Amino acid sequence: MSAGRILVIDDDPQIRRAMRATLTSRDYQVNDARTGEEALETLRAAPYDLVLLDINMPGIGGIETCRLIRSSSEIAVIMLTVSSAEKEKVEALDAGADDYITKPFSMPELLARIRAALRRMPQPPGQTDLRPLVSKGLQIDLPARQVTVHGRVSRLTAKEFDLLSYLLARPNKTIAHRELLQAVWGPDYGDELEYLRVFINRLRRKIEPDPPKPQFLVTDAWAGYRFQLPR
Repeated sequence: MSAGRILVIDDDPQIRRAMRATLTSRDYQVNDARTGEEALETLRAAPYDLVLLDINMPGIGGIETCRLIRSSSEIAVIMLTVSSAEKEKVEALDAGADDYITKPFSMPELLARIRAALRRMPQPPGQTDLRPLVSKGLQIDLPARQVTVHGRVSRLTAKEFDLLSYLLARPNKTIAHRELLQAVWGPDYGDELEYLRVFINRLRRKIEPDPPKPQFLVTDAWAGYRFQLPR
């Protein structure tokens, strides 16, 4: 049984070969692409569970490729880059990436990141009995994993929905940064505050009536985030 379908996008043939060998040995089905243009054609032709995407590529480049993937898909995306600068990390996450890994990396680290990206947070006990939240044009159906804003479905990535679900299942309670990161991404995370800043902003753009003045996804400075139920 396959552990998942992965598309490796990198212009370096040695990296593509090494990743293919490692991932297939772990029961992943793997294809690769040399450019963003080739990757987009491949993704249109068949479904995948995850994309490993190099930032620095010829042609349209990794950041723009990620944006184009995100315009039509919720597939998990991990960006690969030689830079550890926070600015580039935030740019990758803003483009729609779920995670980010810096070259050179070890294969065990990459495999852990893949498992985290494909990880789906289990529903808390009793969550399947929750009635959909309906307020101010926003409807969130947790069991159906569906968000509707003023009658139109708002597409969320799996990680965005997991983050929203975790906050909504604990309404009006401030959840610490580390708890959120470990609940949604996994136990190896906890210090990646930029992940939360970017993902919360992405969620606000998708569900808030006025994203700069959020009514639902509230920041508690230096402490964490909370989902504020309307009174």
